[in-house]
Amino acid sequence: MPDDGTAGAAHAPEGAQDPADGQAAEAGQEPGGTPAPAGEPVTEAGQAPGDADAAARTEETAGAVEAGDPAQAAPAAEAEPRPGAGPEGVPAEQPPGGTAPEAAEAVPDPAAVPAAPEAAPTDTAEAPAAAEAPAAAETPAAVQDPAGTPAAQEVPEAPAAAEAPAAPAALEAPAAQQEAPVAQETPAAPDTAAAPEAPADAAQPADQAAAPPAGTRTAEQPHPEAPESPEAQDAGLQDTAPAADPAGQAQDAPEPAAAAAEPSAPRPQPAEPEAAAAGIPQQPRAEQLGGEFVPAEGSVPTTGHLAPTPQEPAATVPAPRDGDTAAASGEEPGGEAQDAGRERKPAGPPAPAFSDAEREAVLKVIRERRDIRNGFRSDPIPDEVLRRVLEAAHTAPSVGHSQPWDFVVIRSPETRRAMHELVMRQREAYAKSLPKGRAKQFKDMKIEAILDAPVNIVVTADPTRGGRHVLGRHTQPQMAPYSSALAVENLWLAARAEGLGVGWVSFFDEREMVRALGLPEHLEAVAYLCVGYVDEFPEEPELVQTGWSKRRPLSWVVHEETYGRRALPGEEPHDLLAETVAQIRPLDAKALGEAWERQKRMTKPSGALGVLEIISAQLCGLSRQCPPPVPEPAAVVVFAGDHGVHAQGVTPWPQEVTAQMVANFLGGGAVCNAFANQVGAEVCVVDVGVAADLPATTGLLPRKIRPGTSDMTAGPAMTREEAKKAIEIGIETARDLVAAGNKALLTGEMGIANTTASAALISVFTGADPAEVTGRGTGISDEMLAHKTDVVRRALELHQPDPADPVGVLAAVGGFEHAAMVGLLLGGASLRTPVILDGVSAGAAALAARAIAPEVLAACIAGHRSAEPGHVAALKKLGLRPLIDLDLRLGEGTGALLALPLVQSTARAMHEVATFDSAGVTEK
Repeated sequence: MPDDGTAGAAHAPEGAQDPADGQAAEAGQEPGGTPAPAGEPVTEAGQAPGDADAAARTEETAGAVEAGDPAQAAPAAEAEPRPGAGPEGVPAEQPPGGTAPEAAEAVPDPAAVPAAPEAAPTDTAEAPAAAEAPAAAETPAAVQDPAGTPAAQEVPEAPAAAEAPAAPAALEAPAAQQEAPVAQETPAAPDTAAAPEAPADAAQPADQAAAPPAGTRTAEQPHPEAPESPEAQDAGLQDTAPAADPAGQAQDAPEPAAAAAEPSAPRPQPAEPEAAAAGIPQQPRAEQLGGEFVPAEGSVPTTGHLAPTPQEPAATVPAPRDGDTAAASGEEPGGEAQDAGRERKPAGPPAPAFSDAEREAVLKVIRERRDIRNGFRSDPIPDEVLRRVLEAAHTAPSVGHSQPWDFVVIRSPETRRAMHELVMRQREAYAKSLPKGRAKQFKDMKIEAILDAPVNIVVTADPTRGGRHVLGRHTQPQMAPYSSALAVENLWLAARAEGLGVGWVSFFDEREMVRALGLPEHLEAVAYLCVGYVDEFPEEPELVQTGWSKRRPLSWVVHEETYGRRALPGEEPHDLLAETVAQIRPLDAKALGEAWERQKRMTKPSGALGVLEIISAQLCGLSRQCPPPVPEPAAVVVFAGDHGVHAQGVTPWPQEVTAQMVANFLGGGAVCNAFANQVGAEVCVVDVGVAADLPATTGLLPRKIRPGTSDMTAGPAMTREEAKKAIEIGIETARDLVAAGNKALLTGEMGIANTTASAALISVFTGADPAEVTGRGTGISDEMLAHKTDVVRRALELHQPDPADPVGVLAAVGGFEHAAMVGLLLGGASLRTPVILDGVSAGAAALAARAIAPEVLAACIAGHRSAEPGHVAALKKLGLRPLIDLDLRLGEGTGALLALPLVQSTARAMHEVATFDSAGVTEK
């Protein structure tokens, strides 16, 4: 999980965070970054257990414990006043003036401390009274400090506490280890929670306790029932001593001098088990932690730089770990492993959420973030504002807390001009690669922010930062730029909150930019950001306003458990096909009526444009507006797949031609590429079942279900699940292309032997004999045509497909590209986007789509009529009139591409042709 890098500084005021805050330790955390639970007794490894003087003092302390039912001790402690204590029961006395800043609070006067502890109410009432007697004898002895001086204990009414000289740190009273639990029997300090009990056979020795090293303070625990007031927090201890492995195993004893030499870097020590879950306060918020290490300015803190921040709230006990409940109740710590199936109860309420106003503020800045390209002001950005923005970026989460980012702040006009020239060269190269429809849109997008914004910031990623063993980067080396991208987001949101606009410029060669800016060669340029005050923040992103793209609905991108089971939280997973069909609606009657009325008023005889007038009215009804948007830009989708029926010898072309032609499409050398370039359409190739491994290439969508269908004469071409998956691929493709800004979709296909499957589908849905709908495809002899017809007939006789079950028909005799085209038609219709059909395979897919959702035809336009007899039968059944009749039989979307300008012309005429009234032309 990425480390958010902010745990130790959550309570710092905005703008005050040191650049090394990512290394700031939480209360009780070592500089190395290993957190230690606060408030546990600390054992110095160099101390020998069983000191005689300490044992004597412990016996006196245990004797002072009032005998009786432990369940009555807690109410007594809460009822008694606490003389000498500050608000909320925290001692108000501060250390003497001569005490070092690291010194802990002096031990309270025993007379001023109540006799009874504040025990946890959960397990205390259940503790047997008989266990109280051995409790006094088994109380572990306090261990002397390295100098041999007994450490002062925070045990009320203990004579030893008064006799002990002032110690640099106060110790909590270790809990007694008993055969049966005597919970919380040892009196606690005024603001310290009762110490826990441990089982008699626990791994830690009964007499093992220790004083912290000199200069190290033991964390106090807040009152478990009420938060501390500011005064009480000021009186509390500022640091916490780290706890060791819960197993409590003995460690090699270091030299006492070493402990004294590093007072602010305590080592982990064995600790007593924590208190029972019911008696421990919940995990503290960041602002309640006991202290913060102050790093040296501009560098990662080392031992010599660490110093506790003064006047911070006291630390509290963290939430219980696994096994703590068992330890507090006298059970074996390992017993919980035997009850692994039992759900562990939470120690308390969850961490608090933001208030409604705070949450709304966070969501507001996320919603209103915008990518600004124009409208920057020359107003300078104050240094404190820019620093806050950079601090927000620097607190971003990063994998393994690697923090791989650097921020190069550019203000120089000369440098910005050089970057602008570099970007403009790349922009021109990109514009040349765009289809005409896209190029027209892109031409209007100006990229002058580099010069207009007063500050440019380059965000880099260092993939080597942290060495070779960065946590989480072993198998994911790309996590460095991913982490830097999170810093970009933090910067962007913080800038928006400050009223600053940010524009992300991505038209640059990454290596060229690194060299131009003089960056180290090992760095990667992740983002070039233009930052400055702006005239306004638009309501919608600029790319949405210009029609370049659309925002995808959340329901498209949320999946439950497995990919494809789409469901928003609180909803049941739904079927993509059923959802899509439910969204298909007929043409809008109002827009249709307006279209026909406008046709009558246009400066032309009524009906003079023939079929084009019908198409223009259809576009109005589909878009629900008159005049309709011009269907530009457009994309032709070539679904590619192989067919098992090829083994029956239905075509002279070898099967590998499918993969070869896909490579030809991607290389721009096919007929469809030439036609697409002419009309300004994008070519998108989708591999749904090519019987070859296709290399990753720009323009190829890898969606392979499997390498080719099965032989339909020997069994089903595909399973029902595969047919449905292919349909869903078509739906998702339509969604992707429409969301990318395409306003028209064109069908295309590539698959050797696919006309055989097309003939079988058309025969099923039209009821025609296979001889009437089977054609020559890519060009075959009469003998092969007869054989091909017989193959279709045998397949239909084998499966007897039911036209009322279109998915079953596709599974029996269809192809992966046919099923995917069905999905494209359904997806386009659900998004009210026109779909221009190509040849015979598209006609077969349209028949299947119509059987699934009859209203899909509202979005369908027949681009041309193929020379294949099956296509003629399909168009007749569909009731569609083709725009072109040129005896084409190529496929690839070529006929649809030729028809695209005609469709666009019908919409453009509705926009630009004047009416009789506006032109002053007299009607007949």
